[in-house]
Amino acid sequence: MVTNRTFSARLAQYALVIFMILVLLTCIIPIWHTVAVSFSHKSYAAAGMVDFWPKGFNTIAYQQILADPVFVNSFFVSVKRVLLGGGINFLLAVLMAYPLSRSPQEFRFRNIYMWFLVFTMLFSGGIVPLYILMKSLGLFNSIWALVLPGAVPVFNVILLVNFFRSIPKDLVEAGHIDGAGPWYMLFKIFIPISTPALATITLFSVVGHWNAFFDGLIFMRTPEHYPLQTYIQQLVVQLNTQSIDSTQVELLSKLSNQTLNAAKLVVAIVPILTVYPFIQRHFIHGIMLGSVKE
Repeated sequence: MVTNRTFSARLAQYALVIFMILVLLTCIIPIWHTVAVSFSHKSYAAAGMVDFWPKGFNTIAYQQILADPVFVNSFFVSVKRVLLGGGINFLLAVLMAYPLSRSPQEFRFRNIYMWFLVFTMLFSGGIVPLYILMKSLGLFNSIWALVLPGAVPVFNVILLVNFFRSIPKDLVEAGHIDGAGPWYMLFKIFIPISTPALATITLFSVVGHWNAFFDGLIFMRTPEHYPLQTYIQQLVVQLNTQSIDSTQVELLSKLSNQTLNAAKLVVAIVPILTVYPFIQRHFIHGIMLGSVKE
């Protein structure tokens, strides 16, 4: 272990630490400010007097959220989308990556499929053909309109293919010698030692589905079918005062748009912040388990 570092090395380390702290602050400060606004009185929030601590502390915005059936319904639409879409993404990525990671002798048309996947990453049909396709299939206002267009995550498949190819050939040959078939190799050998890669593609899929809002604007015709991010986008962009009733008018008299929207943004990011630490540890500790000792 090196204990005597040069002055330039220590200076570079201090500079790196300061830089990372600044990056950390740029990520945390907006979230912290949003949380402070969500707990503040409407007059302070509307006047822009809230910085990093709530002023006129109250929880009216969160009470309003829990009493808003459209918001709660949109929340569960997003949860259903993440579970269904994430599961489909994971299953298809694994089932595609394994054969594509084999040699051309084992899978003759491997290169053709790979070029086809890369082509779809570079060139897409566009929004209009996708809109016509979803309309022809009758998937408007359906959760499948949010899940099926991105069912095959090509980028995740390529990541997983590269990881599977890095698994030692000795391990694969040992499995073949013991008589293991493709399904046994996939579920008993490849998947158990690919936890870091699988955690990575799962996180990509979960965050992608949770944050997506544009497809909800296109394929969902009524607010009851909006995923959460689409609903929040509509709130942030515009406030439809014509659709609110007398009860909502009374509640809005106790709130401002800033506090209500801030509270909804906080509620929207909590699930991701809850899930992320459990997956993030695989990024730190996992590269690949040492299954082969030579």
